[in-house]
Amino acid sequence: MELKLGDVQTTALIPLAIKANETLRKKPRIRDQKAVEIIKALNIETDQYDKFMSHEGVVARTIMLDRQLKEIIKKNPDTVVVNVGAGFDDRFSRMDNGKILWFDLDLPDAVAARKKAFDERDRVTMISGSALEDSWCGQVKEALKGRKSEPVFLAEGLFMYFTFDQIRTFLEILKNNFPDGGTLIAEQNCKMMVKMEKQHDTVRNTNAHFLSGTDTAQEIADLTDGIRLVEEHSFNEEATKYTLRAKLFALLFPKMNDRWATFRW
Repeated sequence: MELKLGDVQTTALIPLAIKANETLRKKPRIRDQKAVEIIKALNIETDQYDKFMSHEGVVARTIMLDRQLKEIIKKNPDTVVVNVGAGFDDRFSRMDNGKILWFDLDLPDAVAARKKAFDERDRVTMISGSALEDSWCGQVKEALKGRKSEPVFLAEGLFMYFTFDQIRTFLEILKNNFPDGGTLIAEQNCKMMVKMEKQHDTVRNTNAHFLSGTDTAQEIADLTDGIRLVEEHSFNEEATKYTLRAKLFALLFPKMNDRWATFRW
């Protein structure tokens, strides 16, 4: 398999490599067999994409988001989920209850690569487009017809590559196209990491750049009227359960790790 990915899209190889390597451990905390298959097909060296802190962060966020999304789907079995900036993520396989509808949205080069790695599946649609344009929204609106639950949007590993103006544009697209309400679960990094991107253990090995960071997710909610912050959780909450090094990191740098935040409108 050959890949042609843009600078930001190349960062999708980081969680892909980490999920594959974690799956191959004797006692994996997460399992993603598809990631293992893709890494083998790509025949790439994963060392540059899999360093300790990134590894623990990806494992923690995967566990935390899976848990949160499963709870949403349990309460709303016909949920429509849009995975924004999907990369090579295979969360649908872990979430599928036989009823949900799932959309994987990403830029054209990323979707072209994804289509090489993933077969067509029932109730899963890959959309080639930009999160900053609303051309993709029509397909999701159509899917929502006849369903009782509000849509859920995931933005994993995305906002840090957007400026605040771009995040505002995305939030306005969600509000304007889905006026009956919805849930956004988004990852953010801290302001310090934007300044220290050259020290990031894996992103520094790509040509991507961090364009925004927050001290609190309320800064995201404040970008546009009508967006409400529901909850926010540091990856430290999960990562500290497993290693002493992660515990020390959380103790010394409590605000440095990325965070999940849930918003509603």
